[in-house]
Amino acid sequence: MGLFDRFRNRPDRKKVNNDWTLTNGWPAWFGGRSASGADVTPRSAMQMSAVYCAVRILAETVAQLPLHFYRHEILPDGRHRAVKEYGKLYRLLHDEPNPEMTSFVFRELMMVDLCLYGNFYAQIVRNQRGEIDSLYPLQPQNMTVLRDDQARLFYQYTRTGNGADPGEPETVMFMDYEVLHIPALGYNGLVGYSPIQMAMQAVGASLAADEFAATFYANAATPSGVLEFPGALKDPKKIREQWEGGFAGAVNAGKTPVLEEGMTYKPISISPAEAQFLETRKFNIDEIARIFRIPPHMLADLEKSSFSNIEHQSLEFVKYTITPWVSRIEQALKKSLLIGLEKETHFWAFNLEGLLRGDYQSRMQGYAIARQNGWMSANEIRELENMNMIPAEEGGDDYLVNGNMLPLRDAGAAYNNGGSTNE
Repeated sequence: MGLFDRFRNRPDRKKVNNDWTLTNGWPAWFGGRSASGADVTPRSAMQMSAVYCAVRILAETVAQLPLHFYRHEILPDGRHRAVKEYGKLYRLLHDEPNPEMTSFVFRELMMVDLCLYGNFYAQIVRNQRGEIDSLYPLQPQNMTVLRDDQARLFYQYTRTGNGADPGEPETVMFMDYEVLHIPALGYNGLVGYSPIQMAMQAVGASLAADEFAATFYANAATPSGVLEFPGALKDPKKIREQWEGGFAGAVNAGKTPVLEEGMTYKPISISPAEAQFLETRKFNIDEIARIFRIPPHMLADLEKSSFSNIEHQSLEFVKYTITPWVSRIEQALKKSLLIGLEKETHFWAFNLEGLLRGDYQSRMQGYAIARQNGWMSANEIRELENMNMIPAEEGGDDYLVNGNMLPLRDAGAAYNNGGSTNE
């Protein structure tokens, strides 16, 4: 059963209930015209290579991270530990949130919506026992967050038909516990800003530069100019059309024009170098990198990158870009998908270990230090490297320390009563 079929099976939600008093609504952003004249929408922004690359990097990075479901457990000695659980809630986000999507596709779409619209919505579908059965993404451009007269949040979703049978728009009402809502940075803590909307002028300037580049090369990278004729022309429009048809456009680049009866061609435009066209396009990449907080080298701008700083930039990307996103998602999952005491005992957590791992030599040196100082066992190291475990009876779970290490208070114990080392 698909998402829209579930809507049809809920007749009480098909229309807006007149008892609701809709106040303080925040509609989705669809786009606008920037000062450069370019129309900026989520779709047009994705036509920019830098925006497409940035959104894809964030979406695929979060989608590939292992996502585990944990339970807090208190040991008899009072210590705490987190135990992985592999029940239905684990499989829901680790494997298959609904019959139509894999977990990777679901989380990839989640990040695309957050990057373009600033909000991700999904319908929470429960079975007859109240357990979460599946999660279906909802289009953020069709969602409005509202309050009723008792200050309770609810969601108004406008459903449109498919391309073959559009039909009449249908309004569906959801209570807050029926929607998984993950907002990005926002002004009220409830609805997020669209990064594309907030940076509309920068994105619009980049779109205008791309359009100029396409037009420039469509004219064979030839500056505009004037055709001078010593006498009077009877049909100047015809002369211009013949010139543009024979020599304009990239397909005509390199052709040699033949001018008759004293006609001359004089360019009047400045060159692209003088207009700093290429520098403008490079700056636009930096603007997009700044919007999404992505190192420029990940957008294929290696001008300021080197072998010595790329690794550190990549670590900064994990710490300052990916970590805030996954923390936002983890907390939203806990808030929307857990109920009652579950919120005190269970939580989701992404595993960022793979992104923070350095090269092989650095990892091995780190493991050696951890092993020799007794805070990692052989099996814990092998688990991180996806290797088979060593049986416990063979010492796989043992913690070791160097024999020459001892507490400071025990230093000199061998020299009690003035003893000598020669004894």
